[in-house]
Amino acid sequence: MALPVEEWRLCAARRWAALEPALRKRLEVASLHDIVHLGCDLLRAEVEAAVLQRLCRRARTGKEPAAARFYREEGNRLFGRRHYGAAVRLYSQAASHEVPGSPDVSICFANRSAALFYLGCFEVSLEDIARAESHGYPDRLLPKVLLRKVECLLCLGRLQDAADTLSMVENKIDVDGNMTSPTHQTLLKKVNQLKDRIRERESCPEPAGEACAGVQRKSEIWEENASISGASSSLSLKFDRERGRHLVASQDILPGQSLLKEEAFVSVLCPGENFPLQDSSETVWDAQVTSADLYCHRCLRQLLASVPCHRCSYAKYCSQNCADVAWEQYHRTECSLGPLLLTLGVFCHVALRTVLLAGYAEVSRLVEWSHDGGKDLCNPEARCRVLGEAPDTRAGTRGIPGCDDNGQYQSSYQAVFNLLPHAEKHSPEHKFLCLLSVIAICKQLQEAGLEAAVLNQKSSEEGSKPNTCEQTLGGLSAELKTLAEAMLRHMLQLQCNAQAITVMQESGSGDGAVVKKKPVRLATAFFPVLSLLNHSCCPNISVSFSGTAVTVRASQSIPSGQEIFHCYGPHRCRMRAAERQQLLSQYFFECRCQACLDELESDVKSVVSTRNSFCCPSCQAPMQVGEDVLCCSEEACAVSVSRESLSRRLGELQQQINTALELLRDRKADQAIKMLLKCQMDARNFLSPEHLLMGEMEDHLAQVYATLGKWQEAARHLQRSIEIVEMHHGPSSVEIGHELFKLAQVLFNGFAVSEALSTIQRAEEILSVHCGPQSTQIQELQEMKTCLSDLPRSILQRI
Repeated sequence: MALPVEEWRLCAARRWAALEPALRKRLEVASLHDIVHLGCDLLRAEVEAAVLQRLCRRARTGKEPAAARFYREEGNRLFGRRHYGAAVRLYSQAASHEVPGSPDVSICFANRSAALFYLGCFEVSLEDIARAESHGYPDRLLPKVLLRKVECLLCLGRLQDAADTLSMVENKIDVDGNMTSPTHQTLLKKVNQLKDRIRERESCPEPAGEACAGVQRKSEIWEENASISGASSSLSLKFDRERGRHLVASQDILPGQSLLKEEAFVSVLCPGENFPLQDSSETVWDAQVTSADLYCHRCLRQLLASVPCHRCSYAKYCSQNCADVAWEQYHRTECSLGPLLLTLGVFCHVALRTVLLAGYAEVSRLVEWSHDGGKDLCNPEARCRVLGEAPDTRAGTRGIPGCDDNGQYQSSYQAVFNLLPHAEKHSPEHKFLCLLSVIAICKQLQEAGLEAAVLNQKSSEEGSKPNTCEQTLGGLSAELKTLAEAMLRHMLQLQCNAQAITVMQESGSGDGAVVKKKPVRLATAFFPVLSLLNHSCCPNISVSFSGTAVTVRASQSIPSGQEIFHCYGPHRCRMRAAERQQLLSQYFFECRCQACLDELESDVKSVVSTRNSFCCPSCQAPMQVGEDVLCCSEEACAVSVSRESLSRRLGELQQQINTALELLRDRKADQAIKMLLKCQMDARNFLSPEHLLMGEMEDHLAQVYATLGKWQEAARHLQRSIEIVEMHHGPSSVEIGHELFKLAQVLFNGFAVSEALSTIQRAEEILSVHCGPQSTQIQELQEMKTCLSDLPRSILQRI
């Protein structure tokens, strides 16, 4: 949720409509500085602030013992059914709601360590055992947990540590135990069993395995640009009034070549569509998992055993180090604002975190600089005058906005600040919504006593104090108004410059032999260098993410002098030009890329129009495109059908496909196959054979057959899917790479060795270009290839 919840958007709209016409006119044309000073007293306590308070009560982020009990009991139930992965997530939820240092939270960690042990995650299980001990795990229960620690150490081959821990447990049992109790006898029996295992391992050490080099990883050739942080030396930064700042190839670039490696200046995890917002006072706890439960709130690594914030139940981290760094950098301030930030949306959250990471001194410096620069912030010559530079075109990048005094474009707050906010192009209503939202945050900071921390002061009594006039005018200090202005700027910037950090997440149950994945928006971030790239509906790069880092690679050969293009949203293969233009209007430009020009200014039909078309229900000939009515292209047939009826039929077909996928998730594979085959028959009556949905149905059928172990059938359907995907996206697209990866899995499982090896090779060639040789898919492909190549000749001859 990038923008605030709907109720707050409606509240802001009513407030805007109720303003005096003269004030609305002033706000429409005012600078960001004047907008903040005019609007900081428009958030009325009895109306807008009261609405926010009510909405914030829906976003529960505090510690709640009732929730902890619910999640712990659910975790115990699933643990008893041996669903250890789900149990781990529920114990993590329980721990996030418990008070730190309490025996209850220690029990959550101990229970989670047991589930992790059965998952084979021995190192992480040891970490949880240590957490349980440090949080005061009950002494009477400690021997059982310590015996689990011994087992983990044994599995990791740490025999001396295991023996030392076992000796400590034995001493503790002797001191504390009741020699005749069944529990005591059970513990002693377990101790003796572990002693025997340690002696066996010591007397018969496992032979040292051959040093396994594993899959050889290719090292990427990389020479960093002297002027652009994180960019390859094969790029140069240019500026002109038509295209603004942009990157150009300074030498010939090969497909797969790395062009940019950048860490996000700031990123905020999206809570996920299913994040619970409770309207009623009576809470019904939900065990459904969201992105907020699956990824570290700082580094975005996937979580196995999360470390919760010690004050709120929302923020979770992959390690104590991440939790500590986040607390020092920004979460100390954000923690108590959790409900407000979830209500106001991710863009507001990113704006706040941006100024917290930059620090008040840097924010204030650049806000003051923007005042001196007046309205001509897009003019590099004006910016040079503000910075005291000569607007000399021979100075290379020194005159380009965002560059520092040395002409270097860094991934810094100065570069973020110089991203265009397009303040004059946003609707007045949207700017007002953003204004009220940042004012609400600043007022909350002030009321919660957090202003001093935000201004990097030790306490509210120390440091500079605002004068009485500024402090009372509108209720905000001069310093908070400065922060509000910067945050408003960043909220407006995000509409055009926000980068979605995406991950490939498994869809469905995830227990099939064919792993289906789809891209999911994980976080919203500012990447100042990535933001230099202009848009094309047919880009020449691929973008991939690892945590908070982005890597940009050339997806095709790029000759020297050609601009580097990123796709901001709809690709030419996925949407018609007219529809793309409509969606791209949010970026305040009209796309004139070659793909759009070819489609809009000539007789060339879009890929989408020709391949995602309807066919005649009577003779299956292509239907001629029309606004409301589509006619058969065969004159002898002359059937006409309304677009509305065909669209309705398509919607019904998609619902039936979803029902079939539900049957698959419920392990009713035979019923799923019957329904998907029926869907295919229905689709052939009105969809083009090249329609992308036809390929998706082939893909779904492959997944079902793979769950039944029918590898040849699965491979046959995947090959049909690949044919259709290739028609839409091209033979070297990342989409084809993902399909070939699935086909390689099926052929590998079916021991179709020669076909698997050739498919693996083709998938490697494509995915290494788009994702790089270090990607997990490439590593898995190489492991499959190694396994197949190492099969004994006698087995290969029988296959």
